[in-house]
Amino acid sequence: MASVGAIPEVINAARNLWMTNGLNAQSLTRLHLSNQPNSAINSSFKLGSVAQTAIGLSGLSAAQFHHLRTGIDQEVNVDARHAVLEFHSEAWHTVDGELPGGIWDTIAGLYQTRDGYVRIHTNFPHHRAGILSILNLPNVPEITRDSVQSALNTWNAVEFETEAAARVMCATAMRSFEVWSQHPHAKQLDGVPPVRIVKIGDAPKREVSSDSRFARPLDGIRVLDLSRVLAGPVAGRTLAAHGADVLLVTSPHLPSLPTLDVDTSRGKRTTQLDLISPHELEKLKRLASTADVFLQAYRPGGLAAKGFGPTELAALRPGIVSANLTAWGWQGPWKDRRGFDSLVQTATGFNVAEAAAYAEFTGDQHPLKPRPLPMQALDHAAGYLLAFGINAALCKTVTEGGSWEVQVSLAAVGQWIKSFGRVTPEEGFGSTAQAFPPRTLPLDPEIAALSLLWRSEGGREMTALRHAAILSRTPVREGGSSQAPMALDAHAAEWLQ
Repeated sequence: MASVGAIPEVINAARNLWMTNGLNAQSLTRLHLSNQPNSAINSSFKLGSVAQTAIGLSGLSAAQFHHLRTGIDQEVNVDARHAVLEFHSEAWHTVDGELPGGIWDTIAGLYQTRDGYVRIHTNFPHHRAGILSILNLPNVPEITRDSVQSALNTWNAVEFETEAAARVMCATAMRSFEVWSQHPHAKQLDGVPPVRIVKIGDAPKREVSSDSRFARPLDGIRVLDLSRVLAGPVAGRTLAAHGADVLLVTSPHLPSLPTLDVDTSRGKRTTQLDLISPHELEKLKRLASTADVFLQAYRPGGLAAKGFGPTELAALRPGIVSANLTAWGWQGPWKDRRGFDSLVQTATGFNVAEAAAYAEFTGDQHPLKPRPLPMQALDHAAGYLLAFGINAALCKTVTEGGSWEVQVSLAAVGQWIKSFGRVTPEEGFGSTAQAFPPRTLPLDPEIAALSLLWRSEGGREMTALRHAAILSRTPVREGGSSQAPMALDAHAAEWLQ
């Protein structure tokens, strides 16, 4: 392990985020990362550095909040290989001795068009139905990728992207970095940091006492988690690992993603509220009025329309941290569009750049086959950076007082990943670059060695990866008797204490 300062691309990334958000520079010396992170996974992007930096900052910021509350200092260690495996955690867990099914709908993915490629996202039933409606195809289980490809052969990529957006569906045309840089939305994102923390209201400083009664950094912190899919839920899972009482709130009327939900709800409690009901809407307001953190990752403006925007939350609960995640950010022509990691990768240039590097390595450049990153790197990086931002904002409630908003977007996180730079094609895909282990039963030995057993209150069992950030004084809460609800309605809508 080496300190942050020993790894060039990490110096600027970690220090800039840490210092920009008002944290103590001396604390960075307590973050220790792998010496050779970029062989940790086979990619032309420095995903080993990205993963250990994002996870490391989430752990170090939790340790900083713990220091402010207790005076205790501690070291934070992150191994790059462990970090990239955790950036793909949804692939490695088991439930009751079985590997869960895949996370992708049968027709989701990349397709050729008349003039390029387009990626469609159909994991939710209403998104699948909407895409098939645009293509004049029946929404039946028997529909095939060949049928979708035939229909898309009549479309131009940007025309289909535009039509999908007009119908509030999820599809993006594939662009290179160069083409994306000229897009009006890309120009709005220029210079936007991956994490932005903004004061949104006045409140007294959080009271602290200089003792060690907190076993973990976020003990006693109440978090309402209203997020779905990956990035937001990963942030909530990280806060729970550091001791927070995280209550995941979902709607009984919205479709779930069980394979992802089981993994990302570890350490949380789960409940369901129907916000169409005035009674249940009021119940959420009561919970929010005593929460420390309100984390949401629904479509832009969706919860604000129900009275849970940052300004309303700051008035309801002075001193709160309102954490918000979007796909495309808060400015620009695409700010209200829905989006997912795979769509942002495709639209902003990653699929083309990774494909070009791989083609150079193999010598097979015609035709250039699009290549996604080896994991949902934008989602996972955004999740850990969102946890970092929340912890940094909690630190501000101690040092400055006030209510705070944390803003993270997948598009800005993509820019941050790109800013780490690239490795050569040989370094990215040659013999020194590690691939992911196979997803098998019994678990691959590398995965088995990093996994822990979890149990639900109902007696079910799962295994899942350990947390990659190792804190020297306050180990994370995971495995054993820790909570693994394995259902979205396992608990009452109330705080533990």
